[in-house]
Amino acid sequence: MARVRYIGPEPVTVPELGSRTVHPDEVVAVPDDRFDGYVCQTATWEPIEEPGAATKKTAAKTAKEG
Repeated sequence: MARVRYIGPEPVTVPELGSRTVHPDEVVAVPDDRFDGYVCQTATWEPIEEPGAATKKTAAKTAKEG
């Protein structure tokens, strides 16, 4: 899951997230394959963690421990 921050001026309901209400400055997890659909709306969403970033962090941590 990727993560994005809602930067709009007031709360919105996001049907794709199970009709969840998202508040200004809130960070939410979105499906990796839908990440581009959020961040292309630059006046509303900003990227926080790109798709696959959590997997890369886990792999890097495992490599350091090994």
